[in-house]
Amino acid sequence: MDIDGITSSQSLESYDIVGMAKILVIEDDTDLSDRITAWLTGQSYQVERASTGEEGFDLLRFYHYDIGIIDWQLPGLSGPEIIRRFRNEGGKTPILMLTGKSDVREKSHGLDAGADDYLTKPFSFEELSARVRALLRRLPTYQHEEMNAGELIVDRTKHSVSYRGEEIHLLPKEFEILELLLRQRDMVISQESILERVWSSQSETTTASVRTYMKTLRKKLSRVECVRITTVHGYGYRLKVTE
Repeated sequence: MDIDGITSSQSLESYDIVGMAKILVIEDDTDLSDRITAWLTGQSYQVERASTGEEGFDLLRFYHYDIGIIDWQLPGLSGPEIIRRFRNEGGKTPILMLTGKSDVREKSHGLDAGADDYLTKPFSFEELSARVRALLRRLPTYQHEEMNAGELIVDRTKHSVSYRGEEIHLLPKEFEILELLLRQRDMVISQESILERVWSSQSETTTASVRTYMKTLRKKLSRVECVRITTVHGYGYRLKVTE
C-alpha cells in the first residue's frame, strides 16, 4: 500500500496487533484521513476521526483515546494549539503530530506544545504503524501482548482467549470488554465507561447492549474458575481473579 506517493510491498499481516487501542485522527484532508483510518482499522485499532480543530479538541477532551494523531494545519484550531490546550487541561494522551513542515524549529515548536512524536509528510504506512506501536508501548497497560489471570490467557496479538489450553470463542466486543476488565481488575467500571471505551463515540449503542454482551461473556466464562465478573449494583462491574 502507499501513502502520499510512498509505496510498500509489506502486508498488514506482517505486523503485531496491539489490539483494542482507540485512536483519534484529526486530519482535514479527507483522502489522507480515509487511508490512515483504513490502514489502522485493518490492524484492529478502533479509529475515530475529526476534520476540524474544534471538533477534534472536543473529542480529545471528553472521550478516552490511547493515541491522538493530529495534523499541524487544520481549519480553526491548529494542531499545536489543540495539543497545548489539551496539555494545559491535564490531558495525558500520547500525541503523534503530522506535519508537512521539515524545518527543525517548526518541529521543535510542535514538540514544545506537548506532542510526543511527529511524522513529516509524505510518510509510509509502515512508519506510521511503528510510531503508533512505540507510543502505545509507553503506556503501562500496553506493555505486554499477553495477559494472564490464573489459567486464563488473553493473547492480544492473536485476539484469542484460552483456559487450561482450550480456546474460548469470543465475539470482538466480548473480547474487548474482557480485556478492559482484566486491565482494570479489582476496580469497578461503570456501564457508561465500558460503552465509551469499547464503542465509538458516534455509535448509537446504549448501555442495554453492554448488559447483553456482559451476560453472554459471563456465560462463556462460566467454566473459568479463577475469574469472576460481579455486578456492583448502582455502579458497574468488577472482575476479580482468584487463586
